[in-house]
Amino acid sequence: MRYKNLLKPIFDIFIASVAFIILFPVFITVAVFLRISTKANPFFIQERPGKNGKIFKVIKFKTMNDKKDEKGNLLPDEKRITKIGKFIRKTSLDEIPQLLNVIKGDMSLVGPRPLLPEYLKLYNDFQKRRHEVKPGITGWAQVNGRNAISWEQKFEYDVWYVNNISFLLDLKILFLTIKKVIKSEGINSQTSVSGEKFKGN
Repeated sequence: MRYKNLLKPIFDIFIASVAFIILFPVFITVAVFLRISTKANPFFIQERPGKNGKIFKVIKFKTMNDKKDEKGNLLPDEKRITKIGKFIRKTSLDEIPQLLNVIKGDMSLVGPRPLLPEYLKLYNDFQKRRHEVKPGITGWAQVNGRNAISWEQKFEYDVWYVNNISFLLDLKILFLTIKKVIKSEGINSQTSVSGEKFKGN
């Protein structure tokens, strides 16, 4: 309990600050390259629910364009992701800006991934428990399949993490995340370049 409520936030801010300083040249390079290549805002900012469902704005590098069909609806992810976006997502460089969310206190390095606000009303009581902690840049579900597993399995992993938070577990998840990024495992679902939308139980 001491780690969860006291040490974990300090650990998050310290590691995120050091990581952002080290990765700052990469952060600037990717931002400038995206700006030049797409002639648009290189950042993707979207509202997401955090701890206890409190809404915050998550920031990532933009990997998809905003192309729409004749009815004004966004095209499927696989038709909007750019060539550079594929590379950025494959290498997980799109997650770097979220270090700022961690430093700000909206997110943690490790925790359930922040999903869409529209999902809040679809969760059952068990699934809602994923919001008992801050969302993370990476999490137990991400190192156990990421987008390649079902929603039900993701939520099982998320709640398991909530019940078993510890310093050693967080270190294990961070280590496994680096390993997953190097191997580019679990980035896509079987039918989408990102993941299928959650439609409830």
